[in-house]
Amino acid sequence: MPAPVARFRRVLTCVALLALALAGTAAAGNGGVAPPSPASPGAAHIRTVYWLILAVTAAIFLLVEVTLVVFVVRYRSRGRARKVEGAQIRGHTKLELAWTAGPVLILAVIVGFVFYEISGINGTGVSAATSAPTIRIEGHQYYWEFTYPNGKVAIDDLRLPFDKVAHLEIVSGDVNHSWWVPALGGKVDAIPGRTNRTSWRPTKLGTFHGQCAEFCGMLHAQMLTSVEVVPPAEYQTWLKARTADDVGHDTFNGVCAKCHGMNGQGLIGPPIAQSPLLADRKALTLLFRQGRNAMPAVGSDWSDQQLNATIDYLQKRFKVKPSGG
Repeated sequence: MPAPVARFRRVLTCVALLALALAGTAAAGNGGVAPPSPASPGAAHIRTVYWLILAVTAAIFLLVEVTLVVFVVRYRSRGRARKVEGAQIRGHTKLELAWTAGPVLILAVIVGFVFYEISGINGTGVSAATSAPTIRIEGHQYYWEFTYPNGKVAIDDLRLPFDKVAHLEIVSGDVNHSWWVPALGGKVDAIPGRTNRTSWRPTKLGTFHGQCAEFCGMLHAQMLTSVEVVPPAEYQTWLKARTADDVGHDTFNGVCAKCHGMNGQGLIGPPIAQSPLLADRKALTLLFRQGRNAMPAVGSDWSDQQLNATIDYLQKRFKVKPSGG
């Protein structure tokens, strides 16, 4: 066997073994090769579209690469001098027509299939459930705020009833964000001045994680969320049992702690655990409503109940005796 051919075969073998090793690693525990296991009909439609497109593109890739390798081997120079032209091959009209029309047909199939699935992806298949609750999801730098139909508020952690339709209204209070929980649905933009809507029907119990999928500023990586799907009776009990202390706890964890640390030790923002400002309710109210220096007005659109709950929780957490009225 000629030395160049032997080298080529060795390289090809190494590449194939490396590809198999990487494929095995990626396939373990899904490894990011595919969307996570779907927990709603919409997410299932997304996964179906993904697998179709992956299968088609993988087949095209193999066809092109195998053909390329065959042609490299079949029509190699075989010791011919570089200045000498190889044998001239006449064009094949039918083959050329086929590889022109083929991609058009493949794209038509993909587009048709995606349009067939898109109603389920967007949640339009469940939007007729008029009795379903509507939950408002508002993106902020850098947290998600959820407002339930009874006015109760939660931060970053959303709860939904199992196998029940929930209508979601996604908005933004400042810049562009993107609501995304891969196991439950596709990305929905949160844009200032505009309300986007989708509907979910969770089909699995458990906690599903998501994040803001639109780069929205310095703490974008902290804009995470989780959706806990629970039995309907448990959902209703939790919703009715929400207290002001729960709202204050959630607001501290989701808003304050991301800048100032869970223990108030300071991170992006200054330490607050020993700050005398915590004792002054009027000063805290002004700070949350209007901001000061580098701190934005994070509470400019909070209700009085949420604002007071947050101040009460801060004073309780850091054992501060109130001094302001």
